[in-house]
Amino acid sequence: MNTRWVSENSAQIWQLTSYHAVLGVIPIIASLLVSIPLGWWAHRSRNARRILVPSASVLYALPSLPLFVLLPLIIGTKILDPANVVVALTLYGIALLMRTATDAFDSVGRSVRANAVAMGHSDAQVFWRVALPLAVPALVAGVRVVSASTLSLVSVGALIGVPSLGYFFTDGYQRSFPTEIWVGIIGTLVLAIIFDIVIVSMGRLLTPWQKGATP
Repeated sequence: MNTRWVSENSAQIWQLTSYHAVLGVIPIIASLLVSIPLGWWAHRSRNARRILVPSASVLYALPSLPLFVLLPLIIGTKILDPANVVVALTLYGIALLMRTATDAFDSVGRSVRANAVAMGHSDAQVFWRVALPLAVPALVAGVRVVSASTLSLVSVGALIGVPSLGYFFTDGYQRSFPTEIWVGIIGTLVLAIIFDIVIVSMGRLLTPWQKGATP
């Protein structure tokens, strides 16, 4: 690797890394916030499960690049608008987390929920105080997968001109300059590791009763 080039272009590397991180974190959070209520709905309703879970699988099968190009026609943005990438990756995140969220709520025993109801908890209280806390470990595992997938797919946005570490892949390939490609790979890998550490740490904070458990 050409360390001199890395040093001379450190400002650009940092800027594109920051863009990449922002484009990654928004879809991860958004997909989680959407998937939790959808997963709860699918858990509570057989009809909802029959529609939502298979639909999520179909959605994830859609190629990312054509989706980035088609979204402006659907949501009224411009082709180079980062919102296209954010919306597309949020949809992919929901597609991945839908089944995970449903299974997470399924894993909460019926007897646990029945005991909560017997103690006078309303449906909302059962969700917030019982089902959601107990589903956190499974949700964290799903978010870790979504995080890795999202940070990888952010790079594809560079093909339509959205700034990210993916720029180093395309520019390095066009110039036959491996250093740029390695910078893109290493930068994406480092971000993925940082995101994963943050997600695991937050999961542990939200589940103090599982101290000492392996993530």
